[in-house]
Amino acid sequence: MKLIVGLGNPGPRYAETRHNAGWQVAERLAARLGAGPWKEKLGAAVTDAPWCGEKVVLARPLGFMNLSGLPVRQLMDFWKLEAERLLVIVDDLALEAGRIRLRADGSAGGHNGLASIIEHLGHERFARLRIGIGPAPAAEDYAAFVLAAIPKADQPRLDEAMDRAADAALAWAVEGTAAAMNRFNRGSD
Repeated sequence: MKLIVGLGNPGPRYAETRHNAGWQVAERLAARLGAGPWKEKLGAAVTDAPWCGEKVVLARPLGFMNLSGLPVRQLMDFWKLEAERLLVIVDDLALEAGRIRLRADGSAGGHNGLASIIEHLGHERFARLRIGIGPAPAAEDYAAFVLAAIPKADQPRLDEAMDRAADAALAWAVEGTAAAMNRFNRGSD
């Protein structure tokens, strides 16, 4: 079993913002896999579906981004999952809009959702898939930028990136991190 967690913020105000790219990818994956309805479990919306012989559980923590760690930890504990069975999908302000980058582990890189997960798991040894939403204009407040609606001009590029991120997440679930990185990080570094 693999757990894929898309990070975002709850409520209609945040639904179409840059900061909810992780949630949007989780929703695309659920639709693509024909997963059942989302159900609340341990502070997250959860659904699952089979993929190439692997059970894939999709989750979207229901609290705000900076509180994502506790639900992720609770889900990991509930299913007794090792860290290599977790993929977290997040937006990345430091990555150019439309690019994706998969990593086997690493720091939070300034992302409060990742920082919360690292704090609650007690380590950085889990895969993360970043979706580029940046760079923010130099004079703009970063919080205002990530929490703003995706401009129409950027939407096609971000839609394509989210589709590629969904492809990368499914490759990760079956082929593993290294193989998925080789396929999907080309042109993203």
